[in-house]
Amino acid sequence: MTRSAGHPRRWQILNILCLSLVLIGLDTLILNLALPSIQKDLDATSSQLQWMVDSYALAFGGLLLMAGGLSDRFGRKRLLTIGTGAFALTSLGAAFASNAEMLITFRALMGISAALMMPATLAIIKDVFPREEQGKAIGIWSGAAAVGVPLGPLVSGLLLEHFWWGSMFLINVPLAAIALIGGAKLIPESKAEAHPGLDLVGALLSVAGLVAIVYGLVEAPHNGWGDIITLGSLFLGVALMVAFVVWERKTAHPMLDVGLFLNARYGGGALAIAATSFGLYSGLYLLTQYLQSVLELDPLGAGLRMLAIGTMMVGAPLSAKLVERAGLKATVVSGLLLCAVGLGVLAGLTVDDETQSLIGLAVFGLGMGIALPAAVDAILVVSAARQAGAGSAVADVGMQVGGALGIAISGSVITTLYRDDLPQAAQLPGEAGQAVHESLTGASAVAQQLGGAAGQRVLNAAQESFVGGFATTLLIAVGVAVVGAVAAAVILPKARVGDDDGAAQLEASDHSGSADAPAAS
Repeated sequence: MTRSAGHPRRWQILNILCLSLVLIGLDTLILNLALPSIQKDLDATSSQLQWMVDSYALAFGGLLLMAGGLSDRFGRKRLLTIGTGAFALTSLGAAFASNAEMLITFRALMGISAALMMPATLAIIKDVFPREEQGKAIGIWSGAAAVGVPLGPLVSGLLLEHFWWGSMFLINVPLAAIALIGGAKLIPESKAEAHPGLDLVGALLSVAGLVAIVYGLVEAPHNGWGDIITLGSLFLGVALMVAFVVWERKTAHPMLDVGLFLNARYGGGALAIAATSFGLYSGLYLLTQYLQSVLELDPLGAGLRMLAIGTMMVGAPLSAKLVERAGLKATVVSGLLLCAVGLGVLAGLTVDDETQSLIGLAVFGLGMGIALPAAVDAILVVSAARQAGAGSAVADVGMQVGGALGIAISGSVITTLYRDDLPQAAQLPGEAGQAVHESLTGASAVAQQLGGAAGQRVLNAAQESFVGGFATTLLIAVGVAVVGAVAAAVILPKARVGDDDGAAQLEASDHSGSADAPAAS
């Protein structure tokens, strides 16, 4: 196989990689709809329920950079195989967890497994596809990486209609088995030739820094942004990541050439990915609550409506063509602006506005499908072959940190606004009042217990308060998307590569460790 021809079965390989990505995405939000059933069966506290959700994101986001470095050193197929196999086994353990602590542990192990899988998928794409086809392949990859997230609530709703909550994890086992068998037959092994060895100090610093940052972000909605734990975690995480950058710049054999962030395509691409992911996770986090607690849809009905974001599968194939015709800058900027428009439509929702929610989600999905593949491709174009895994992990980290930040900020803002804006009709004494004040879900439960006109008054007041906060919160996501678009317009060059020999120059600059890239034509 040569780089120019590509692997003869590369499109079948891409199918296997996409299946792995859907698996990872499914488990991001699949647990949310089952939390009431899990709380009842495992007698879990509210804190334990939160950690069942957060432990996956914490382990996943924290280990991505190290996992990318490991794939470069020991082989991308090997890491993907280990991660997929471990994902199946830990899913099996989660399905039959007998207590809350066991489920939290297995969710964290699933996150570690996902971290081993994800960077390897992008690095394998770079290895098996010729440069001229990588944009199209990454468009499909991006669609698969994103579509699993909204599919989670749908799959969860379908399974909860007929089975117990553990079935949500059992479904991972046959899917992982298919990915393992297909990968073993089709995917060739690749790793960095003459790799100097694992940068252990860099790996430890990246893990500790990212874990601290993600921990601070996922805990912020619950502890508050001014809490010492939140601020301390974020400060420690940033300090450790600064130490990581300093170490990587001075060590002879870095895990990641951090100087590449000075490259316009690399740094601009990472920023665009984070901005897109912020909107995705922020929007889905809030919309899931809107569909269930405001429109009062059951889990299956809510999940089906989330499929409106499937327009990303239309935008993703268009992305590579748009880059060829309009250029990298125009494609990413237009995609981010579409994301902003979609989020703006969602921000205008009223208490009973299902059609508008579907339109907003569809517009956002189209914009994401256009922007994300182009931004990821920009990073891969610059990443050296010897650091394809670590370079790919940068795109994954951008998605995870942007998503965690979106959920953290959205969660904090919506909670604060909801509580501050609750009208007098929703102010009740005792535990009932506390439940209404805590969340819209709690208000729905209290309204059901009260029944009649009194219950309906409480529910209407709580829903109005939530929708008001929902609009304000989503305007933050709109602002992030617009800022991302402006930054992309300033930072990104016009073209994916420079002149006709730009690719060769990029590879040469990568191998020499230079942060300079050829100017866009």
